Amino acid sequence: MKCTKCGEPAVVPIRRHNAAFCAEHFFEYFDNQVQRAIKEHRMFTKHDRILVAVSGGKDSLAVWDVLLRLGYEAHGFYIDLGIGEYSKRSTEKVRNFAAERGATLRVVSVEEEYGLGTQELARKVRRPACSACGLNKRYLFNKVALEGGYDVIVTGHNLDDEAATLLSNVLHWNTGYLARQAPVLEATAPNLVKKVKPLFRLTEREIASYCVLRGIDYIVEECPMAKGAKSIQYKHILNQLEELSPGTKAAFFFGFLERGRQHFEEEREQVEIRPCTVCGQPTTTEICAHCRMLQRAGVAVARA
Repeated sequence: MKCTKCGEPAVVPIRRHNAAFCAEHFFEYFDNQVQRAIKEHRMFTKHDRILVAVSGGKDSLAVWDVLLRLGYEAHGFYIDLGIGEYSKRSTEKVRNFAAERGATLRVVSVEEEYGLGTQELARKVRRPACSACGLNKRYLFNKVALEGGYDVIVTGHNLDDEAATLLSNVLHWNTGYLARQAPVLEATAPNLVKKVKPLFRLTEREIASYCVLRGIDYIVEECPMAKGAKSIQYKHILNQLEELSPGTKAAFFFGFLERGRQHFEEEREQVEIRPCTVCGQPTTTEICAHCRMLQRAGVAVARA
């Protein structure tokens, strides 16, 4: 197998493009896909302050790494979810990554903030652990970005993630979610920070290859709370289709963005965003869902 660009031995095959690349030209391909995503969707510029949500996994560390290499002012933000050994190993990976690159890293511990780890918090409020975790993440991403004066929040969502989410939304005809699914979630209120996904043109395998070739040490195992998640099942189904017909995931998601999403625009809910009366963070109700969750758990919430 030879590199499509130079004819030297290839190390990464990319079947959906009928191509293969040596390490040098794979990095060129990877960078081009990220830069194309940023430019076409006007995600951010070199003048913006960027907060990268990192978990210790391959996707978030890869996107932080490529943005640093491309010269963006990108700081990392890690949430220690308090999930036993998994969180300890994740924290170590993230701290080592930042130290090796001299990069700025912000860390918030859920347990230190609220006195409860994510799993204990979920049990107290009787909601699925992933639900409580997601609520904590969304709240803290926006809160830390606002307090730090960041212009945009970057997440490591990739093509596999987006295609699996789209499949779920189509199967259940979640038209409101279909109207909002995009590589960019604009800030719709003064106290909301724009969120973007620069890796949406790249697959999990491509990102894993990038991490191996760049020597990025990431946590391999899935979060223990994600076992049995429907999203993993949808990814498995899409991977089977991809094996039969390379390019299926890209055609599915990119086709939706180009020709499908606009048909759901009328389903987009017009809601009023207001400050939470407890914490001051944006919400559509008097008290935000995060504060309500903490109150149900018996956690004292500091008022704004």
